[in-house]
Amino acid sequence: MLWPVVKALLGHYRRYPFQILLVWLGLTLGVSLLVGVTAINEHARESYQHGEKLFSNPVPYRIRPKHAVNHIPQGYYVQLRRDGFNQCAPFTSININTAKNLDLTLIGIDPVAMLQLEDDISQSKLNSLVLMKPPYPVLVSQDLASFMRWQDGDSIRLADGSDLGPILVERDNRLNGTRIIADMALVRMLDSKPGITSIACAEMSQEKLDKLKKSLPHGLSIVRSSQAELESLTQAFHMNLSAMGMLSFLVGLFIFYQAMSLSLTQRQPLVGILRQTGVSGWQLTQALLMELVVLVFVSWLCGNVFGMLLANQLIPSVSASLDDLYNANVGLAIHWSFKSSAYSLAMALIGAFASCTWPLVRLLRSQPIRLTTRLSLLRFTGTEFAVQALLACALAVAAVAIYQAPQSQESGFAIIALMLLSVALFTPFLLWRLFTSFSYSMRWVKVRWFFSDAAASMSYRGVATMAFMLAMAANIGIETMVGSFRDTTDKWLSQRLAADLYIHPNSSSAARLSSWLTKQPEVKSVWWRWEKETSTPEGSLQVVSTGASEGELEALTVKLGVPNYWYHLHHSKGVMVSESMALKLGIRPGDHIDLHGKAGQGWQVVGVYYDYGNPYNQVLMSHRNWLYTYAGSGSVALGAVLQDGVNPDGLKRRMESVFRLSSERIFDNGSIHKQAMSVFDRTFSIADTLGSITLVIAVFGIFFSTVAGEVARQKHISLLRCLGMSGKELILMGSLQLFVFGAIAIIVAMPLGLALAHLVVDIVIKQSFGWTLELQFIPQAYINTILLAIVSLVVAGAMPVLRLVRNTPMKSLRDAL
Repeated sequence: MLWPVVKALLGHYRRYPFQILLVWLGLTLGVSLLVGVTAINEHARESYQHGEKLFSNPVPYRIRPKHAVNHIPQGYYVQLRRDGFNQCAPFTSININTAKNLDLTLIGIDPVAMLQLEDDISQSKLNSLVLMKPPYPVLVSQDLASFMRWQDGDSIRLADGSDLGPILVERDNRLNGTRIIADMALVRMLDSKPGITSIACAEMSQEKLDKLKKSLPHGLSIVRSSQAELESLTQAFHMNLSAMGMLSFLVGLFIFYQAMSLSLTQRQPLVGILRQTGVSGWQLTQALLMELVVLVFVSWLCGNVFGMLLANQLIPSVSASLDDLYNANVGLAIHWSFKSSAYSLAMALIGAFASCTWPLVRLLRSQPIRLTTRLSLLRFTGTEFAVQALLACALAVAAVAIYQAPQSQESGFAIIALMLLSVALFTPFLLWRLFTSFSYSMRWVKVRWFFSDAAASMSYRGVATMAFMLAMAANIGIETMVGSFRDTTDKWLSQRLAADLYIHPNSSSAARLSSWLTKQPEVKSVWWRWEKETSTPEGSLQVVSTGASEGELEALTVKLGVPNYWYHLHHSKGVMVSESMALKLGIRPGDHIDLHGKAGQGWQVVGVYYDYGNPYNQVLMSHRNWLYTYAGSGSVALGAVLQDGVNPDGLKRRMESVFRLSSERIFDNGSIHKQAMSVFDRTFSIADTLGSITLVIAVFGIFFSTVAGEVARQKHISLLRCLGMSGKELILMGSLQLFVFGAIAIIVAMPLGLALAHLVVDIVIKQSFGWTLELQFIPQAYINTILLAIVSLVVAGAMPVLRLVRNTPMKSLRDAL
């Protein structure tokens, strides 16, 4: 008996095929973005597990120069081997750019040293020793080879037109990510700078580790890299991605809810007939639940396919961003994951059943005689929207309550979610009340009918409008947040990079180089900056120095300080702290802090300065105090301020020649600024992409909901044509109605998007990174987004009516009966 009931209910979609498409579209696109973001996050975390491995060997310890531009002398590694540290291997790395504009890292290794770390000699010969033999192949991971479609024997075409290779694909899953392995001799041929980048060491006894730490020369440090460290550094990045995925899923779920609600409402007469012919409520419930499960399962399958395609399109940008920001090695090929698929299935089932519970209950609990009388869709609409408005008020009160409590990253996301849901649930009630009041108060009959018809269409357009409004608010919020962040970073860099050249010499040659620079006619002044990292109970602390010149004062971006903070910094035991450190540790100007180690206690905080480029706690002290505390340690950088209008190229060439400095130790402020902004744009392009996809989902949703609704109202439109309305007037009416829906949604979305950006900046970014930003309005970006959305809505409103008015009025009326 159940199968005929299922067939009867599914027969509805033969008459209204656009509804099944809308149901599939909403849930599929929502699931696809959720799966894509979840797969990216899971893939990145799996890559972190290999971050401390070279091939299959755990090498958690890294000996590195304290300053990134320096290199480790080859002689130090030789001395390590003589001292019995056979579990250490050297490697050097350079960045290469392919002809397809893909940034990769080429790592040179010593295959003989790697033999000490290999357990299986046969495997080691394949992975290591073969790199030493002509024609000196390069070893790439299998996922990178699959992504780039490389085969054994291929070569890598570089941006300068040269070839690197031949390629040897590592097929034993002992290598992963975007790192390319080669013999160190080959890397030397590509880049002849002396020294090695770092030394990797396997696990060792605590006694041996202590001996290694004591033997480290000045300028080198040993750190332990681990999966936990990378996960903690990238937590905010992945949380923001997850938030975008959940927002897109929510928009898709609204479209699914709207489509199912319309489908169930339009089947009221059919359900009433089935109930009167003896079908029980339980049989109807089983049939409808079976239909819902099948729809969810099909949408989930399609969403997984699209989600994996999306993840593989976005992962190059994510990988490059994580490499730039955190030196994380994340592969470029994402494969199907049971965990992300199971998570998306659970979310799809929960969301689908939550959104369909009320329409199902309303349909099954109504009296059969009332269902068969073709009740107006408008009759229940006002009541539902009023209930939604009451729920919206409750959510708004909850958001205000959380906002008053102590703030954290999690509370920030909770406030944002409650605020978006509250406004989304209240918007349909606002539109319905507004259109209903206009339908009674306007003087012109056609205008009154226009708004009355718009109010009636809220039954199938209301939820789609909610989704559209949410997507618009998300886009405006993202554009505001990214634009504000970019503008703030740009201004901060412009102020901080006040010197024309920044040089990173060895500590032993810094004094001679400074004296030489002072005597050059192009140089106006030379600034010294000492830097040292120390360990504290609160984490790594970076202590830097500053001179007392007027230029160095102007280059410091001060947030707040005690009166005459610059004088106190240089004439007392005072320090200035970075904004992130002040926010994380609750430090204010006038407090006294403990710097631990050699510096000790009793340092007075005289000011707080902005610092958007440093993930660690950082303090600034005078040269006098720094040298008194840390003399004989740390790294140094020099800033050369040139005379106005001087080209620095000549000075750079003379400096490289006289002091044998490599070009990588000399930077001009323009190149630093350009590189920093390039990393910024690459990182936030992911948020822009997800925001744009969310808006596309919403526009598609409101378009297909309009198509489904207009097909259902074919009789209504045909009667209007028979009463004298022309096809052009009906097309204009359809376009104008969606234009009004979109305009009101945009009016609501603008302040909502700005409030969203404010919450992200004031709570999420502040709690995640310890940075405060000044919101900047981006009118051009808003106008572009609004125009694109409005044009899409006008076309969406006209197309279904255009298809209906192509037939003659009588034929359309006959087909509708």
